[in-house]
Amino acid sequence: MTDYNENEEFELSDYNPAWAQNFYIEADQIAEALGEQVVEVKHVGSTSIPGLRAKPIIDILVAVEEFASLESYEKQLESLGYFHHPHDAEDERLFFWKGTPRTHHLHIVEFMTWEHQRHIIFRDYLRAHPEMAELYEQVKRELSLTFKGNRPAYTKGKTAFIKTIMARAVEEIVDPSLRRLVNAAAKEEQAQRAMAHAQEQAAQATKSEQPDQPESPDQQDDPVPDDIT
Repeated sequence: MTDYNENEEFELSDYNPAWAQNFYIEADQIAEALGEQVVEVKHVGSTSIPGLRAKPIIDILVAVEEFASLESYEKQLESLGYFHHPHDAEDERLFFWKGTPRTHHLHIVEFMTWEHQRHIIFRDYLRAHPEMAELYEQVKRELSLTFKGNRPAYTKGKTAFIKTIMARAVEEIVDPSLRRLVNAAAKEEQAQRAMAHAQEQAAQATKSEQPDQPESPDQQDDPVPDDIT
């Protein structure tokens, strides 16, 4: 197994119609490997937006009724060349990758959760609003030049604009079931922010209650200025 390289070098490529065909071929193989547990397989991410420059990595979103064990997915996907990479939201999305340099990202989510729908909402909004897709490409192009050797910073730099796009996208949602998902996700985000704020305040209060510790000799200021001999 090749180690996952978070800072792998990257370049944006012109849109390639072959990306869509690549997705369909890969999706069929993944669906066959995972079997009846698969509800749907979707092409998401920048390579799913016609005309958009992107890193040439096919993002594949697999929705299942209910998560199986990680070990079972690893065994089923191994023959296709996929490796699991852990992250902070494993309870919502399992992430697998393929290729060196990476050619495919596979995201396994539970069907009709917010983690499932948000990727599709983002994709569909950009497909329906080419002017926003053009702005997104401009942001990515500028970030790719600024952070050419720092892939995590490039990814983080896109976050603010992605949030702007999502805010506009959810305003257009009329489907009641999707609207309920949006509202539930918003409440969950507010709860997480409130909890983080409370934890921060508690940590600050605990710190203020602790007596000041005397500095060690190495930490104390030298009583004789350096310019006096």
